[in-house]
Amino acid sequence: MEHRRFAERICGEIALADHHGEAMKKWRQIFSISQSEIARKLGISPSVISDYEAGRRSPGVAFIKRFVLALIEIDSQRPNPVISKYLDLPELSSAIIDLAEYSRGVEIEEFCSKIEGERLNKFEKLVNGHTVIDSINAILMLNAYDFYRLFGFTSERALVFTKVTSGRSPLVAVRVSCLKPSAVVLHGISKVDEMAIKIAEAEKIPLIRTQLEIGEVIERLRRDFI
Repeated sequence: MEHRRFAERICGEIALADHHGEAMKKWRQIFSISQSEIARKLGISPSVISDYEAGRRSPGVAFIKRFVLALIEIDSQRPNPVISKYLDLPELSSAIIDLAEYSRGVEIEEFCSKIEGERLNKFEKLVNGHTVIDSINAILMLNAYDFYRLFGFTSERALVFTKVTSGRSPLVAVRVSCLKPSAVVLHGISKVDEMAIKIAEAEKIPLIRTQLEIGEVIERLRRDFI
């Protein structure tokens, strides 16, 4: 039943997205499933999946449902299914885009390079995982206790905030929290608020800005560090 509700939420997100293909690609990458793998499961050519994701084809509701159920079935057969992390955090699932632990500690410079990030200060820490956060949903629904749960299994992780306008709110949340991340990444932002930069300096937290598409950020981090 929980898997079904989660599948319905993903189907709804894809169906209502402005760009269905981009939403399909995001969830495929979250589950770390290749185009070839999902194509085999669906009995179609990988080029068909590529066409959907690139917007050359428009998926119907029936195909979206098949696509999502196939993702979940493939994932559920793996030793450490991605979906289990979302089911463990049901009330946070709309605020968490991705959560992962790394197989090794990653230096900030390597982490930053992987996501084509711009470093806004020079602090050095190891990153042992990441949480990608929908900032708007996080603001609307998270309390102080929920914020701690964004850290997953370790606080030595990068918190990647999407849908930010200035970067101030995420850094204020970090400032008042007892747990401090190894890095804060502000996604899709052109100008970072000066107060956000000052808070990162005061807390000695590496602050990074990236314009790389969020699905690509997740894919690269999962591919190289998990």
